[in-house]
Amino acid sequence: MKPMVNRKPLVAVDLGAQSCRVALLRWNRSEPEIEVIHRFANEPHPIGDELRWDIRTIFEGIKTGLHSCCASAPEGIASIAVDGWAVDYVRLDAAGNPIALPFCYRDARTEAAEKKVHAVLSPARLYSLTGIQVLRINTLYQLYADKIAGLDPSLPWLNLPEYITYRLCGQRVSEYTNATHTGLIGLRTHSWCHEIFDKLGLDATAAPAIVPSGSVLGPVAGELTTLPALQDAKVIAPACHDTASAIAAIPATGDDWAFISSGTWSLVGTVLDSPCVTSDARVMNFTNLGGVGGKIYFLKNVNGMWLLSQCLDELKRQGVACLLTDLLAECASLPTPLALIDIDDPQLMVPGHTIDKINSQLVGLGQPAFAPNRASIPSLANTIFHSMAARYAEVLSAISRITGKKLKRLFIVGGGSQNALLNQITGQRTGLEIIVGSAESTTIGNFAIQMAALQQNRDSSIGVTAKAVATWAEQIVSGELLQANHSSNRN
Repeated sequence: MKPMVNRKPLVAVDLGAQSCRVALLRWNRSEPEIEVIHRFANEPHPIGDELRWDIRTIFEGIKTGLHSCCASAPEGIASIAVDGWAVDYVRLDAAGNPIALPFCYRDARTEAAEKKVHAVLSPARLYSLTGIQVLRINTLYQLYADKIAGLDPSLPWLNLPEYITYRLCGQRVSEYTNATHTGLIGLRTHSWCHEIFDKLGLDATAAPAIVPSGSVLGPVAGELTTLPALQDAKVIAPACHDTASAIAAIPATGDDWAFISSGTWSLVGTVLDSPCVTSDARVMNFTNLGGVGGKIYFLKNVNGMWLLSQCLDELKRQGVACLLTDLLAECASLPTPLALIDIDDPQLMVPGHTIDKINSQLVGLGQPAFAPNRASIPSLANTIFHSMAARYAEVLSAISRITGKKLKRLFIVGGGSQNALLNQITGQRTGLEIIVGSAESTTIGNFAIQMAALQQNRDSSIGVTAKAVATWAEQIVSGELLQANHSSNRN
């Protein structure tokens, strides 16, 4: 029997580093139907030599989407939940307003901060404390960069999805899955690690209270209460880290599967019941991301489709344009490249001169560089795709070895799952059965968590179980109807 829940519509907000969306779930008789109501582009903005997010424009885009949702659902909205990318945050003043536009994780300021942090706490010690992969983009290094810049460490902060949640209901919290990605949560404790805060001179009182996935935070508050459809709406913390929401949407059973959440980044991993912090896991820099219902998403960040986007943007600025659909068709007939690049080279994590950086690797391998012209684009993309798939295979092989899992199936979800060519190459490289999930898996997971929270039928902060979320995700996926919004607002 299918589970029952409040039949009023739900709203999911997904913040992406390249595109944000606001989606509405309504009931078509007994089946959930999802419509993407509003999409808007997003990108970091250079301000001098800094890279920041325009959080004001992001929030205005969300409000536009919420107004459209209310117009489409005059019967009233049951709940709203926000997820997004991890690690970046907003600092707040005494009145709860941003002191400045938040930094983007790709800003170069963390290069110096990472070195200074490791002079106090070694990578090995940090890993033993948190089980989180050492990445200079982590909130830990960003907060230390604030300290180096002379910013008051007692200023409160919120990761970006929780900042939007705060704007919606006035509650300052950090949802568990997103909190683990900061590099500041103690392993197995579900609480902030005071050794890290104390030794680095950071202020633990500036960090928000941690709540589990599926916490009902309260009613909508503030300016949006003027919308009648939001009068009784609850604000729920889903898995605020978009990857955690995407993984929660995978309707898989058994212990023989892994996943790739493919988008700007590729998150390659598997689901565990408890953290894995062996020496091999540390050396390979795997992370133990907190998952829904206490699960652990054991994974590794791999450079994703952002890399190709950077190349295409560079060529476009030089007057060389190419549609991705055309590019994929042209790549399909190309042979395997003679040389592959290291797509996780730290230089390729930083924006700017991406093609030059790729060419530098190729020349070092004795291969010719790519010319910045239309004829070279397919071969450039082919090299990126094969390099990504080869890296996926390396990571998945390591996961199997470290965890002891005998992997047979690979679920690919997220926007990058629509790249059939990359999926094919990945299947060839890994030898695993490829199961393509939804491009909107993050939104599906967000909704499934809301449904599980509402099914509890009471305001609470106890969170939801992985089993309850999986049940709802399966129902959504089986009856999924993702509709494009045909308004001029769509990107």
